[in-house]
Amino acid sequence: MTAIPQQVDDATPAPTIKTNKASADKWGQQVIELGFCLVPSLLLRAQQRIGLNPTQLAVLLQLCDFWWDKERKPFPSKETLAQRLSLSERQVQRYIAELELAGLVQRIERRSSNGGKLSNTYDLSGLVKRLQELEPEFREIEESAKAARKAVTKRGYKATAKPSGGATR
Repeated sequence: MTAIPQQVDDATPAPTIKTNKASADKWGQQVIELGFCLVPSLLLRAQQRIGLNPTQLAVLLQLCDFWWDKERKPFPSKETLAQRLSLSERQVQRYIAELELAGLVQRIERRSSNGGKLSNTYDLSGLVKRLQELEPEFREIEESAKAARKAVTKRGYKATAKPSGGATR
């Protein structure tokens, strides 16, 4: 494993990130050296089920890119998110408000020691909880599909149902 510093916006110290050779082989070492984000595949697979439009998903993925440690919630500025997403700050604010109404994100106001406003902190525990609730259902579907694929590879397999529509291969 190689330690890789990640580019960080908003004057945040860069965390050390470890990657393995498989990631570097797949994406290219130079690409990986610029950083990467760990996101559960279930978020992508359950996008429609959670009720996320493409832009809401993109906002969540951007927030995930700033969430390195469980105990340290992400706090990118609306300006940074807007630049990354080619949206206005107001649009970013609206999408985050929608995610908050859906219970996936919670905005937490931050203030500096002199009382000035800082970028919000974003608590993604609602998203985590929602994915954990959906996991058993998606696992059951995954295991059922896996069993079906395994059955097809067994010698003497006979399909129990014909495809609808009358067309056969």
